Amino acid sequence: MKPLYVLTFTFILAIAGLWLWSQEWRLVLAGNIAMAAMLLFTAMGHFMFTPGMVRMMPPVIPFRRELVWLTGLAEIAGAVGLLLPQYRHLAAGWLIVFLLLVLPVNIYAALHRVDYQKGTSDGAGPEYLWIRIPLQVFFIGWIWFFSW
Repeated sequence: MKPLYVLTFTFILAIAGLWLWSQEWRLVLAGNIAMAAMLLFTAMGHFMFTPGMVRMMPPVIPFRRELVWLTGLAEIAGAVGLLLPQYRHLAAGWLIVFLLLVLPVNIYAALHRVDYQKGTSDGAGPEYLWIRIPLQVFFIGWIWFFSW
């Protein structure tokens, strides 16, 4: 839920800040600033909680630690892309694909009760998916709405 809070709070701040600066409602830019902030926030987790994020993937996947770092870098690149109008559509497309590809990892982690912050097996469990899956769809919709 923390990413949703970051997204919402940043969106409100960006709307207000952009209006004060330009006297215009720049909702598209505010939406992309908010998603970029959220992506930077979630990317930090890839580097701060690497061992726990490695546990989110099935053991059969090779180079899990490197994949955690690579996906963190991908989130940073996506955040930057959303802020550059000439790359926004490309970044949005790749971010949507990215969010679809990582959803099975989130499902696996929930089914195995992975708490990525602690790196333990006492996480929320499958009931978390009732929140996570709609949230992932919401993030995809947000990217689509504010990037096209």
